[in-house]
Amino acid sequence: MPEPVERDSRGILDPWLLRQRVSFTRHPVPPVLDGIVDFVWAVRWALPPGGNHRQEVLPHPSANVSVGTPDARTGRTASEAVLNGVYLDLVDRELGGTGWTVAAKSTVGGFGAFVDDVSALRGRVVGLDTVAGLEASTLLAAMGGDDADARAAEPARVEVLVAALEEALAQADPARVAQARDVAAVARIAETDREVRRLDDLAARSGTGARALQRSFARCAGVSPTYVLRRYRLLEAAEAVRDGARVSWAEVAGSLGYADQAHLVRDFRAALGRTPEAYARAVRAHAR
Repeated sequence: MPEPVERDSRGILDPWLLRQRVSFTRHPVPPVLDGIVDFVWAVRWALPPGGNHRQEVLPHPSANVSVGTPDARTGRTASEAVLNGVYLDLVDRELGGTGWTVAAKSTVGGFGAFVDDVSALRGRVVGLDTVAGLEASTLLAAMGGDDADARAAEPARVEVLVAALEEALAQADPARVAQARDVAAVARIAETDREVRRLDDLAARSGTGARALQRSFARCAGVSPTYVLRRYRLLEAAEAVRDGARVSWAEVAGSLGYADQAHLVRDFRAALGRTPEAYARAVRAHAR
């Protein structure tokens, strides 16, 4: 089962504030999607006039198939179905009025099962029809209109998205699916094993040569294995203060494999535009 956002909010900046304004749930996927889709997530909101919520995210190195209400800044209201490629920088979304989203987060590398070159989608939002086996109009019709009760409709919408991904996976090239799962398994090591700190460590741990890893990650994940290692360290660093806790950043840096606190501060500032302590102060201010 995927962890609820109360226990794993990695990538969601100021998660305490999000939980006050938005319903956010994660749903498991069936075994057939193991190694391809991490989980399905769903959000719904009903905000007062003028009470828009802007949510910043430090993205995981994953793609997302997303169906639902567009960003409030677009001025569009009709639901849309899109593919969000892997983003390297901070992203934000503005929610306004009443709306919903149901989306599937790929594993790192999992979307390589559906497309030939995930790196070509990096930093892009494209129509879902660009992905073989997925049709935006079919998904939107099956999920029901925007006048539906989002809370009541959520389980059925999740089932529709999962079924569409299962069907698309059944049509995909088996060799491509196998490679995507292999990359996802190695990326999982990068995510969870804090003894793995460099590309050579990951290559040794996975039993795959460094150059072969770089090639397979570029095709299936759209980013390098070194990038995945660094991104997950930053996600963990931000997660350390998700509830406003006071921490020793020197200890956090050491636990994440940084040479010293200065290296953590440098990477954190480059990714989030502020130091770890500045981010921690902002989280504490919202959590009061």
